[in-house]
Amino acid sequence: MSAPAQTAYPDKIDGAVLKIAGVVVLGAIMSILDITVVNVALPTFQNVFADSPDAPIAYSTVAWTVTAYTLALATVIPLTGWAADRFGTKRLYMLALVLFTAGSALCASATSIEMLIGFRVLQGLGGGLLMPLGMTIMTKAAGPARMGRLMAILGIPMLLGPIGGPILGGWLISNASWHWIFLINAPIGVVALVYAWFALPSDSPHPTESLDLLGVALMSPGLAAFLYGISSIPGEGSMNHPKVYVPMAIGVALMAVFVWHTFRPAHPLLDLRLFRNRNLSSATATMFLFGAAFFGGLLLVPTYFQIVRGESTLNAGLLVAPQGIGAMVTMPIAGALSDKFPVGRIVPFGLVVITGAMFALTQITSTTSYPVLIGILFVMGLGMGGTMMPIMTSALRTLSSHEVARGSTLLNIVQQIASSVGVAIMSVLLTNNLKDSPLAGPATATWRDPSLVDKIGGQGAVTQGLADAAQAFADTYWVAGILVALTLVPAMFLPRKHEESRLLDDVDPAAPPVVLH
Repeated sequence: MSAPAQTAYPDKIDGAVLKIAGVVVLGAIMSILDITVVNVALPTFQNVFADSPDAPIAYSTVAWTVTAYTLALATVIPLTGWAADRFGTKRLYMLALVLFTAGSALCASATSIEMLIGFRVLQGLGGGLLMPLGMTIMTKAAGPARMGRLMAILGIPMLLGPIGGPILGGWLISNASWHWIFLINAPIGVVALVYAWFALPSDSPHPTESLDLLGVALMSPGLAAFLYGISSIPGEGSMNHPKVYVPMAIGVALMAVFVWHTFRPAHPLLDLRLFRNRNLSSATATMFLFGAAFFGGLLLVPTYFQIVRGESTLNAGLLVAPQGIGAMVTMPIAGALSDKFPVGRIVPFGLVVITGAMFALTQITSTTSYPVLIGILFVMGLGMGGTMMPIMTSALRTLSSHEVARGSTLLNIVQQIASSVGVAIMSVLLTNNLKDSPLAGPATATWRDPSLVDKIGGQGAVTQGLADAAQAFADTYWVAGILVALTLVPAMFLPRKHEESRLLDDVDPAAPPVVLH
């Protein structure tokens, strides 16, 4: 089996596989940017959809534009593995592009907050399919010898999306209008759709497996309810509120029953039997802790720049950009190394670098120089570029071709839960640490207003308030740093010796490698 694999999948990355990578990256950029770009527009939504300029819509209402997208994303992700087998990855990927693009255009046409929330659900249904399908397509197109390098390409939008989203959103709102944070997806989506039609290879779907309807009834609403409860924590300030613990309890109960059920049918919605694969289980545990720390930590730095340093949303996004630049430096290097060496010898180094940078941020003050902050963020980016995609590569490399779609679905669900948990933890900790600060309310440079300075108690009180606020961020970074350090524990179980890929185990050696199953 190894000889045909080497013939079918050359070691070098050729033009054919780069065309496929281009389609996947376009889809990933749209999906991931849209998760973060809308966050910047929430204050705008409060005013533009209000009945009166003097009575803006409550923040808790407009926040549903983010929550609805996330819940739709979570609801559809579990169906990806079954749908890929049933309809084929090319058809399903193009359907996801249509849903996402149409949802984006409809969002731009919304005339009420209720309409916008509804159209964000449609957008989320498409976005939820794009990432797991993209990982499946990339894995199968790359083959065993090139998986690390190809996954590194997919990792660029995954790391840069949370950084680029606030920059793009702030610029579009400042220079155009809020409509363009959605309209910009329309031409990109059309190009991606045409590109996918010509670049993605034909499918050979396996429609013999029936849909696990009971699994759908348990997992999708269970995951959505759990994430809704998690996402409600920052707004309520703790878990001790019915809006938090009731949906979380319902979600956990439904998912627990799903876990019991999933070992009964021959073809479950999510095949938890895959966790018998040590690579997948250790990579998933590592990804969960890393995702919680990474996405939670991403929330803190731009917020620090806005609250403590008085920067605009756009400037705050630009100041975080060095983190993305650092990731771009090491990501292709880590991808190449992942194709030659076991990831268990690569990932721990990246985690150590991130941990050091996180702990360095525990020393920030209200006057820490920008060159120092930019340097720390760049170093953190170097570590991130060497961590996330090698973990995913390890998880998928030893799965057979037929298992890849379901394995990538599991990884995306874990990442979605981890990011929600991380953001909730960091938001609550930061809010509690800031609650005694007189500057806790202003989220921009409004505290520079002379009337507000007098109201707070004069310039001396402002200076002390800034110092206290900076300390709140520093204290919160201790938790982020500890989470990354704990990630080293499951990372020690990642493979430290060469393991043969099983990607071609269920593929006909005579079949062309570009035919996706």
